[in-house]
Amino acid sequence: MGPSWWQILIVLVLFVLLFGRGKISDLMGDVAKGIKSFKAGMSDDAADEPKVLEHERTHSTSKRSKAPRKKSS
Repeated sequence: MGPSWWQILIVLVLFVLLFGRGKISDLMGDVAKGIKSFKAGMSDDAADEPKVLEHERTHSTSKRSKAPRKKSS
């Protein structure tokens, strides 16, 4: 059982009264700018060549002692 249309309408009216029409439109504009910026960033990453991270693998000798292996019978 979900909220009725009257409950949704009351919540929307309270939301507009609390934040005002100007703040809501500013907020939506900021959200739109953020989405556009995100899409531009994603398209820039896709256009670049894939970045390969090089990992230097070193085989250093460990100073800690190794536990003796159990002998199988």
